[in-house]
Amino acid sequence: MHKITITAGSVTAEATLKDTPTANALWEALPIKGRGNTWGEEIYFSIPVRAGLEPGADEVVELGDIAYWPPGSAFCIFFGSTPVSGPGEVRAASPVNVMGKLEGDPKVFKQVPNGATVTIERA
Repeated sequence: MHKITITAGSVTAEATLKDTPTANALWEALPIKGRGNTWGEEIYFSIPVRAGLEPGADEVVELGDIAYWPPGSAFCIFFGSTPVSGPGEVRAASPVNVMGKLEGDPKVFKQVPNGATVTIERA
């Protein structure tokens, strides 16, 4: 399993990638830098990876999941509820490919402002 480091604004966290086609495509594209957008308790931004939905893709994810959203070619960090989440769930706008999981407390990303620079690199 590959490990990555994500830096968003003043927050840095490590994550472990799954062994999936989308996660492997992300790994090959690293390092990546972009301007993060916030949507509730999610940070997302477009990345230079193109992938379709994988088997098991879903809208409901777990706290701390990192995922790929095909309609926006976007890397997503889920650290809480989004505007479409139901009670007690973390929900993406539409199905995503979960690529891995953050290590530590994902809630640290609450302090990252909209528009912050996000860097993803090999750990």
